[in-house]
Amino acid sequence: MPIISFSIMWTIIIDVVAWVFFHLLVSVFCFLVPLRYFQRSSSLFKIAAWENSGHLWQRLFCVKKWKGAVPDGARLFKFGYEKKALHGVDNNTLQRFAAETKRAELAHWLSILPAPLFFFWNPVWAGWVMILYALFFNIPLIIVQRYNRARLEMILDRLRMFETKNRSSKV
Repeated sequence: MPIISFSIMWTIIIDVVAWVFFHLLVSVFCFLVPLRYFQRSSSLFKIAAWENSGHLWQRLFCVKKWKGAVPDGARLFKFGYEKKALHGVDNNTLQRFAAETKRAELAHWLSILPAPLFFFWNPVWAGWVMILYALFFNIPLIIVQRYNRARLEMILDRLRMFETKNRSSKV
């Protein structure tokens, strides 16, 4: 039983407005976090060995087939960094892209957190629908970010090895 009761129409309107509010709030918060935070190594964003450099996500969910159809939330903001395609293949651009995947991943994890609040004004069954919405909307986007970052990190590792090899051969 919800703590606050509204008509079905008002409940639906409040749900939609609340989700828009939470998504925008989380997005703005994540955009305000300095890029240097995401450029550092952090266990929170570390690609685990079991992810097999992103191959796990491709094997389980065929990410390559559908990731292009996922909308890029950065288009909503002038200051967003679009992640639909690479902006270049130099080291700095690839590192920036990898950092932005961390920002996007954080935004989607944080976007799941408000879901239990919907139990306050929704019937229990609708509260669970809101939980499912939060998971089904955000988890695929988190998977895309982790898949892309794993691939970017693999490329960056190869670039570092190539640069190290070139430096040592010049000496």
